[in-house]
Amino acid sequence: MTSELPVVVIGAGPVGLAAAAHLLERGLEPLVLEAGDRVGAAVRQWGHVRLFSPWEYDVDLAAVRLLEQVGWESPDRDALPTGAELVDAYLAPLAATPPLAPRIRTGTRVLAVSRDGVDKTRTVGRAGRPYLVRTVRDGSILDVKARAVIDASGTWGRPNPLGPAGLPALGEEQAGPWLAGPLPDVLGADRARFAGRHTLVVGMGHSAANTLLALVELQRSEPGTRIGWAIRGRSPARLYGGGDADGLPARGLLGSTLKAAVQAGRVELHREVTLTALAPAGTGQLQVTGTGRDGAAFHLAVDALAAATGFRPDLDVLREVRLDLDPGVEAPARLAPLIDPDFHSCGTVPPHGEALLAHPDEGIYVVGMKSYGRAPTFLLATGYEQVRSIAAALAGDTAAAERVALHLPSTGVCSTDLGDREAAETASASCGTGGVGFATGSAHGRSAEEPAAAGCCASGAPEPVAISGRG
Repeated sequence: MTSELPVVVIGAGPVGLAAAAHLLERGLEPLVLEAGDRVGAAVRQWGHVRLFSPWEYDVDLAAVRLLEQVGWESPDRDALPTGAELVDAYLAPLAATPPLAPRIRTGTRVLAVSRDGVDKTRTVGRAGRPYLVRTVRDGSILDVKARAVIDASGTWGRPNPLGPAGLPALGEEQAGPWLAGPLPDVLGADRARFAGRHTLVVGMGHSAANTLLALVELQRSEPGTRIGWAIRGRSPARLYGGGDADGLPARGLLGSTLKAAVQAGRVELHREVTLTALAPAGTGQLQVTGTGRDGAAFHLAVDALAAATGFRPDLDVLREVRLDLDPGVEAPARLAPLIDPDFHSCGTVPPHGEALLAHPDEGIYVVGMKSYGRAPTFLLATGYEQVRSIAAALAGDTAAAERVALHLPSTGVCSTDLGDREAAETASASCGTGGVGFATGSAHGRSAEEPAAAGCCASGAPEPVAISGRG
């Protein structure tokens, strides 16, 4: 009976639409449910940001085959699209193809997923039941039955809080007027908010780097613009990355350009910062309070705060299905050891597909950025291979599902002497020599294990460290 039902895909972003394309190729019926009013709704919110991966890595092969049927021509595979270009030149045309268009419902939010007729506690008679997907559209509730569910809803809209221990800083909920979001349009729509003002960027990922470099560019024409950068780690080596050695040149340039801006004094770097409280200041600014290096008090009054602290998955909609998730990373348990940011390095993972993404309830999968839970290393090409494998498995092609292969560019930070350079640079900075260099920072409020310096400006060899890559 379930074979006549559609496979529900939650989310009409790049990975969700790729899933639908692969399902169609396999002769399966997809139904894509998108909460936004248009496809790629989350990507549109950071449309001004240019990706550091070129078109070669940004499109899915099954999706391209669909597009080519209607005469679509691929952009230059070496060009770097913005988020808006990714939507306008790829996602929107893909969603408009005759096979996909009638199978996409926008403005439809998924409230919950369960097994038809049983709750999470029921075991007897559970296997083989269809899924019940509860949705809301224009205020009306509609239940949809599905043979399988692929959750590609991503993590956008669920930011990690600014405070310690995974909790909001005191007063964070009331600080909304000063919070600028993870990727504000500094040089465009939000320019007036930052020009000639003091902004603090919090975070150690590429979102933070994009915002910081946009502020540096703004500073050139608005000299009164002041830029602060707070990280929880000792130094931003992981974000600085491999420079020219990076397999994605734009990613390497992002890190090296930011490093130069810090060294030139354009960006004021605050290390080992833990934010504890946010409160309005008498000047109309936001008072940021916490601790800094060696537990020293940290106080800063700012006009805006960009919290680029990463995201976490919304698992509430999946509460009534049986998932096997890692308790720390919140990724599928078999995938988690490959992507744990405390140990995973270089921004790449072994190829993986349906076998590592399956859960105790058969036929339900979490894919794309959401499959990585709280880990920050995801690349689009990874999600495309995930859904290709899953579609093959749902179609009964076990061999194709198991035959996973994926080429991802190196981050260029895999050198064996990174630990040595990190400790040397950290010790140099501790001695007040102005050194800013290779140490492990924090992407999502997490720091990899860092060696203690043998002494101020000591030359002793440090212990190696685990490096968390950022894709």
